[in-house]
Amino acid sequence: MNKNTVLISGASIAGPALAYWLHRHGFAVTVVERAPGIRPGGHAVDIRGVAKDVCARMGIMGQITRDRVHEEGFAWVDADGRRTSEMPASLAGGEGLVAEYEILRGDLADILYDVTRADVEYRFGDRITALADGADGVKVEFRSGRTEVYDLVVGADGVHSGVRALAFGPEEQFIRQLGAYTAYYTMPAQAGMDPHWFLMHGVPGGRCAGIRPENDRTAKAMLTFRSAGHAVDPRDSDAQKRLLAQVYGGDGWRVPAMLDAMWDAPDFYFDVVGQVHMPHWTSGRVALLGDAGYCASPISGLGTSLSLVGAYVLAGELAAAGGDHGPAYAAYEEQMRGYVTQCQKLPPGGVNGMLPMSAGAIRLRDVSTRIMIRRPFSRLLRLQAGKADAISLKAY
Repeated sequence: MNKNTVLISGASIAGPALAYWLHRHGFAVTVVERAPGIRPGGHAVDIRGVAKDVCARMGIMGQITRDRVHEEGFAWVDADGRRTSEMPASLAGGEGLVAEYEILRGDLADILYDVTRADVEYRFGDRITALADGADGVKVEFRSGRTEVYDLVVGADGVHSGVRALAFGPEEQFIRQLGAYTAYYTMPAQAGMDPHWFLMHGVPGGRCAGIRPENDRTAKAMLTFRSAGHAVDPRDSDAQKRLLAQVYGGDGWRVPAMLDAMWDAPDFYFDVVGQVHMPHWTSGRVALLGDAGYCASPISGLGTSLSLVGAYVLAGELAAAGGDHGPAYAAYEEQMRGYVTQCQKLPPGGVNGMLPMSAGAIRLRDVSTRIMIRRPFSRLLRLQAGKADAISLKAY
């Protein structure tokens, strides 16, 4: 075992970002990812507040600007496609409910992989199956059959983190469900749609369907609905699709086309809408990063920013401590705790605001959206945006 070796589980956003900074600080880094490669597709993610500073320090803002989604805002529409309310991206200086810098998750993952693959060892198609934390390192067993020892192990493997389950316990202890499910996938572009607006259609019963055009060929579909006691196997995508067809069957607008496209979507994703709350993100030589330790939910719009900032802080504190994980992990938790707490506070209305149960509540949401974009109420959006800056970055 070489000194200061770090194994990171997960090659989406948090893992490669951490790998970048650890390599910069002189650590030997390996990233293991269960998928056969960088996963494509996914919904658009926001880069907000101090996370933009982190990306600038990484030198990748040019690539992000090049590949970002050019979205002018989002709008609620009725069954005939008429806009009932809208929220321009320019509100709150580009830090409102629609961010100035939005990029598809897969595109950001590609950027992070490109700037790290020459210096970091990536192992695709494998995963961690056992951890034994000891005084001299962490003994790691992999599904492939290999066994190795690392100084440190970091779980950056998402809401359903395998590292968290091995080192901290079952996920039921830490995932706080918010009462909804969501699905994302790619579908054919829809004729007659504005390519620069994210359109959403809500119906009574707590259902929302959204389409974000990508280009003249493809669009991103989003289906989010109140869970209402639905039970679905998280590993059975066919069962998930059948549930969506059942829940949304009979809905109007573009929903029938969305359901038709769902069955053959190459990047179908379905999961519970929830947050991860933990008293500690570190245990022995093992640490958690991003959604694995403090998922804020898609409703927050701050999950990617948390991952990028968390990676910068964790790597910086390990470097400042000379690789001594004890003080480094303590400083990581101290630096991030307040920021995480702020970012996990949901926008006004939370799930209820996004998924009203009645026609009257939908009309009230449209009225409140129209009011929010006017002065002095638009100041509330700036207060909400301030959460993205609720941490001061050290110059490690």
